[in-house]
Amino acid sequence: MKFIPTPLAGAYIIDLEPIRDDRGFFGRSYCQQEFIQHGLNPHLVQCNISSNSHRGTLRGMHYQIAPHQEEKLVRCTSGSIYDVIIDLRPDSATFKQWFSVELTAINHRSLYIPRGFAHGFQTLEAETEVFYQMSEFYHPESAKGLRWNDPAFAVEWILETVIMSDRDQSYADF
Repeated sequence: MKFIPTPLAGAYIIDLEPIRDDRGFFGRSYCQQEFIQHGLNPHLVQCNISSNSHRGTLRGMHYQIAPHQEEKLVRCTSGSIYDVIIDLRPDSATFKQWFSVELTAINHRSLYIPRGFAHGFQTLEAETEVFYQMSEFYHPESAKGLRWNDPAFAVEWILETVIMSDRDQSYADF
């Protein structure tokens, strides 16, 4: 695996290093030892799948507050997404800054998201599936969100078409 730092400290794009042959390829998408070597939390306790029927579906921007803050490892297993994170750590040099990356079933990239970040994505294709691994169990009382178009962050979304839940549309300004 190749760990590529993003402009937001602690967040990484993780690329596979495929070993190819006539059958296709083999590659590791997770290795506890390599996560530890890069200073990342290797303890993953929950996995989720998000299935999205329509192009332009937007999910986010979600996070959990203490004591249930979580790291996430996100990968697109079918279709493609425009994945966005926002640094919500008040003591960070990149506080309130955002970063985006395209995760696709073809590029096999993952995004490691540290504690203290909001996360969301927009589907770039119909029938897109996203696979999440988290370091913390879901706790509804700690689940929070930011509005996807909050001017405090000015995230530039790729598609104008937005299909989203009422909850995600109703978050207040930061």
